[in-house]
Amino acid sequence: MRNWLLPEYVEDILPPEARRVEALRSRLLEQFRVHGYRLVIPPMLEYLESLLTGTGHDLDLRTFKLVDQVSGRTMGLRADITPQVARIDAHLLNQDGVTRLCYAGSVLNTWPRGLNATREPLQIGAEVYGHAGIESDLEIQRLLVDALARCGIGNASLDIGHVGVFRALCRHGAVGAELEAELHEGLEAKDMPRLEALSAGLEKRTRAALMLLPQLYGDASLLARARTELPAYPEVVQALDDLARLSQDIIGVPISIDLADLRGYHYHSGVVFAAYVPGMPNAVALGGRYDEVGKAFGRARPATGFSMDLRDLARAAPPEHDPGGVRAPYSEDVDLALAIKKLRAAGEVVVVDLPGHGGKGATGCERELVLVEGAWQVRRL
Repeated sequence: MRNWLLPEYVEDILPPEARRVEALRSRLLEQFRVHGYRLVIPPMLEYLESLLTGTGHDLDLRTFKLVDQVSGRTMGLRADITPQVARIDAHLLNQDGVTRLCYAGSVLNTWPRGLNATREPLQIGAEVYGHAGIESDLEIQRLLVDALARCGIGNASLDIGHVGVFRALCRHGAVGAELEAELHEGLEAKDMPRLEALSAGLEKRTRAALMLLPQLYGDASLLARARTELPAYPEVVQALDDLARLSQDIIGVPISIDLADLRGYHYHSGVVFAAYVPGMPNAVALGGRYDEVGKAFGRARPATGFSMDLRDLARAAPPEHDPGGVRAPYSEDVDLALAIKKLRAAGEVVVVDLPGHGGKGATGCERELVLVEGAWQVRRL
């Protein structure tokens, strides 16, 4: 047995990528900070009922479980940091008004979430608590667009949906919980034959509206058709108004509307969105409104936010120029020590070549410090 092999869909992050990931993490957390988002660092594991409160069945299936040797209770390794942040907002901070929080850390998934995905994403995200209006959805989506630009990703697009439309159709159409779950799966897959079969027993108006949802995908012009052909339930009208506002007021990325996008349906309660980059098989960011999570923790708090995987961002971001390090000889020379200190203070990587390695211990160096006419100078190798 090769005991150095890692489990499937789990991998090490080696120096070049690790450097890019850490640079993006620092850059994004600083961006969140200057927008008023305060950093929190939740634990990797918690009692299972706390991790899964208000999140639905999907997160339960993605969560690794183990028994706490101290208490004997079942614990979980977090598969998503957002429920933890909701718990912090509800019980530890317990503030009135708007609270803005951000986070960055590893999560673990029992199965990868998409094609070529890892089971250990490095999740980073931002959340707004305490505001129920479209303005906070607008703020969080603008923050996402700015975050992608800050990573150098200028070719992203944004898909926006609203789970309130489907929920309203099911509620007014007296759709039972079991059938609603099956219809949700059919809509997510855009499986028209299955939708047709599942909706066969529903009243005509509800069935026609459900069959229409997969066709309502495209630019903001489709909202006019949606207003005409969908039932004018108050929740549907409000959802379409919100989507119109978002599509008009978010600039910098192409925006598509998808009324059959029910990603995280059991988790989200309103607007949902995903950011895509050409060449990446999965969304590089996911987000939406999830007012029900705070309620499940005993303190009803409207909330909206987004999360990203730093590994995906590192792959999607354009490569940055790396000038390489500076190799310095091993010496007790005081002037050499001062020269090294000055370079490092300026942000340069300086690697001292320890004796006996002939320069092989200074990997990644493209320049070197040499003594020229009594002064230490940098030159290319």
